[in-house]
Amino acid sequence: MNLSEVKLVVTDMDGTLLNSNHQVSDTFYKLFKKMVNQGIIFVAASGRPHYSIAKKLDAIKNDIIIVSENGGLVSKRDKTILSTPLQQKMLLGITTLIDSLQNAYPVFCGKSKAFVTRTSKPLLDILTEYYPSYQLIKSPNEIDEKIYKVSLFHEENSEKHIYPYVKHLEAQYKVKTSAKHWVDISDACANKGYALQHLQELYNISLEETMVFGDYNNDLEMLRLGYFSFAMQNARDDVKQTARFETKSNDDFGVEHILQKLLNAKAENKKLNSY
Repeated sequence: MNLSEVKLVVTDMDGTLLNSNHQVSDTFYKLFKKMVNQGIIFVAASGRPHYSIAKKLDAIKNDIIIVSENGGLVSKRDKTILSTPLQQKMLLGITTLIDSLQNAYPVFCGKSKAFVTRTSKPLLDILTEYYPSYQLIKSPNEIDEKIYKVSLFHEENSEKHIYPYVKHLEAQYKVKTSAKHWVDISDACANKGYALQHLQELYNISLEETMVFGDYNNDLEMLRLGYFSFAMQNARDDVKQTARFETKSNDDFGVEHILQKLLNAKAENKKLNSY
């Protein structure tokens, strides 16, 4: 595999670039500086909202592209590149269904904050990590901004207790289990793959020049758009089946391990071409 041709690196956040303590390693930042010097475009793609990703990558947030809300919003330096919110009439229909589900806690995800209509202690604990800017409301009718995604939280297991009751929405929406406790509902075009394809076209970058890392179901579409697609060792089986390659776990610097190989390949290629 010719890693020296890679021009675009895209990585998921939780379970991929972030370790189990939701931290970015110092090693990554050192590698990032070298990638910038090589002219490589870096994209952080996550189900997290924009402000949460920017906070995690605060030191480099102005030098990267942020794909947030599972692809619903793409931006660079707060300039919107792609925006795919839920239509208001669709949002109302989803809300009606959510109200009928037991033990499902909806989080309505806007660009500047999240909105929650009911809470529990487990949800509040998680909100401080994933949605640090949120507002408690009585009804979705109070929301006065575009909603890019409705995330449904379950205290035990979202795939078992929520997904079966919203799976039928896949005919109209993108429905994804994005983590153990979450099922996300968004516009049919709002996925990481759609966002990545848009970026590839915008920057004239091919599949063979794209490297992608992921670990969960909401990464499947974008993994198919990079020849150098890597599933984390801790990834779900369907992600490993979709990705072309596998790397170490997120707690064992799996992304950094491959990025170092990428930079080595770039350096070797430069040396060969200098002769």
